Amino acid sequence: MASPELAGLIEGLRANGPDLTAPPPQVRAAFEEMLAAVPFSDDLSCDAINLGGIPGLRMASPDAEPATALLYLHGGAYVIGSAQAYRSLAAELARAAGAVAYSIDYRLAPEHPMPAAIEDAAAAYRALLAEGFDASRIVIAGDSAGGGLTLATLLALRDAGDPLPAAALLLSPWADLTGEAATLLGKAQEDPALTADGLSAMAGLYLANADPRDPRASPAFADLAGLPPLLIQVGTAEILLDDAIAVARAAGLAGVEARLAIWADMIHVWHAFAFMLPEGRAAIEEAGQFLRRHLG
Repeated sequence: MASPELAGLIEGLRANGPDLTAPPPQVRAAFEEMLAAVPFSDDLSCDAINLGGIPGLRMASPDAEPATALLYLHGGAYVIGSAQAYRSLAAELARAAGAVAYSIDYRLAPEHPMPAAIEDAAAAYRALLAEGFDASRIVIAGDSAGGGLTLATLLALRDAGDPLPAAALLLSPWADLTGEAATLLGKAQEDPALTADGLSAMAGLYLANADPRDPRASPAFADLAGLPPLLIQVGTAEILLDDAIAVARAAGLAGVEARLAIWADMIHVWHAFAFMLPEGRAAIEEAGQFLRRHLG
């Protein structure tokens, strides 16, 4: 049974959520307008940064440990979204982890298809290392496409021989771009935010004729061996439920520590609405505890 807050949010998303099948400029504007309504706490700092040539934002709470970084990769199906739109979510996750948030504006499709986003995320991570952060004091987090991008970035870093971060957090990850996952249709009536048609349109723009089973695009099919511990959070009321389950399975097969947390009745990236949802605040707290544990 949905709480009044959740029911109201679902109603609003069904009525006013962006149409992912619309042209990119149109859906980008609608998405930014929607997330601009998310409040940003007065006690948080927010400054423009450049990490390895990638623009973004640095955000910190008063108690943040300066030597600990959370690199945040925003959602938006690789086509929409920005560090500005997701600044509250990134900052609150970092607050919960005791870290400083670094949220980047990686290049978006269709102007910059795969692997541009992966290259930018890896460059930002390497820039943190170059600035003196120890890999054991860095975590990477991302939601939706940013969750899939987090995995793809970890794989790129692993394959290049870079030191890997202490842990990674995946919120409602989009990790299978084939369009074949059963919950794309099986959960369609419950999900107020995403549709199979919308994701298919965005996947086409990001892939630009690449194989959707390419593990860089769909890390649910990748060999995840050697990756750091993962926390995967997903709701039962979202079409990407199978993606999260597939990632957890791939991690288990590869011998990677992974915790899959399935939240009853929760919708896609409910954490972004923590200002109005108690479940969002609880999920951020759970994520913070996981990240703090692996950051020591």
